[in-house]
Amino acid sequence: MNILFLSLIDFSSLDERNIYTDLLRTFIKNGHYVCAVSPVERRKKQTSHKIEGEKFTILKPRIGNTQKTNLIEKGISILTLEARLKKSVKKYTNHIKFDLIIYTTPPITFHKVVKYAKKRDNAKTYLLLKDIFPQNAADLRILSKKGIKGMIFKYFRQKEKRLYNVSDNIGCLSPANIEFLLKHNPKLANKPIEVCPNSIEPLEQLIIDKAALKKKFDIPQGSISFIYGGNLGRPQDIDFVIKCLRKNINLDDRYFIICGTGTDYYKLDEFFKTVKPQNMRLINGLAKAEYDELVSACDVGLIFLDHRFTIPNFPSRLLSYMENSMPTLACTDANTDVGSIAEKGSFGWWCESNNEQVFYEKVNYICEDKKRLEQYGINARKYLEHNYTTDQTYQIIMKNFKDHS
Repeated sequence: MNILFLSLIDFSSLDERNIYTDLLRTFIKNGHYVCAVSPVERRKKQTSHKIEGEKFTILKPRIGNTQKTNLIEKGISILTLEARLKKSVKKYTNHIKFDLIIYTTPPITFHKVVKYAKKRDNAKTYLLLKDIFPQNAADLRILSKKGIKGMIFKYFRQKEKRLYNVSDNIGCLSPANIEFLLKHNPKLANKPIEVCPNSIEPLEQLIIDKAALKKKFDIPQGSISFIYGGNLGRPQDIDFVIKCLRKNINLDDRYFIICGTGTDYYKLDEFFKTVKPQNMRLINGLAKAEYDELVSACDVGLIFLDHRFTIPNFPSRLLSYMENSMPTLACTDANTDVGSIAEKGSFGWWCESNNEQVFYEKVNYICEDKKRLEQYGINARKYLEHNYTTDQTYQIIMKNFKDHS
């Protein structure tokens, strides 16, 4: 099969490691040809171009800035995105007949390019629903359902519905995502909708000298180390993260590392400079290879999500923790099922993200028993291998298209 893949993730090689390139390599491994559309933002000062390999093509259309910019520029960039991607697909793929189009959210503004390629090639379509917009923006009060912001919400809600309608199949991250999608879009009840989770190609487990890694990163040997890695913005409710950190200041049996970038990083920076906690560290992002090494030196992965979310987010950073045989403490809203799945699988713990005292009590519980902690880490790796590999995701997608494989 010839696969057209659409996302906003910027990559220039399929050798990179993320949930999308890992999946595309799996398609290629199974004999398929892949054409991936991976836009490059204007800030990088590159012209539109393409990268070709023996079994793949990566199209790099130039688009406006959608990350680390103001809302006006981001909005304009998203609104012009469809036309730019459609132009790139038209220009570079007229000689290819696609059998299957796979695309992700965010964004929801892929409808026109998907519709074009689907009609041109009589292709099947599969939506990987990674985020539910614009409801997530409404949850955080970035948008509302009234006034001027309400008009914007309605516009993007119509875009969302069109994307669902053009999709032959929809893969959701978890059972809670399916339930939410059908509750708010009952007309989709007759459409094939299934759980198709985030997944990776897990690296082989190597025996590592954790004590040496802790020494390298200056992590106290006798403490349980907790790490959060990723976005530091509104979805994480950084004000609440700081409350959680305050409850755990200067306790010798625990050590916290917060590593990432985002719009609210400055709040953490101010907290660390003012309070100067002895058992915590803030890192303003790392290259992926160094971050992966840092994660492998730690004991527990952290997930933070704003308690106001009504959409059931399922962060992909969970996978890097599990790959490194680390249990997870998920501090989230009550609607996502990431915490309940971790607890049922005995590879993590959950608390609601509106009570720092409960977070503190969970940390106390985790620090009580190192043998339990080690067993939960073993469970995490096993659960990953049984549920969240790209081989499994590939099978989930392809069982819908057996006649085309």
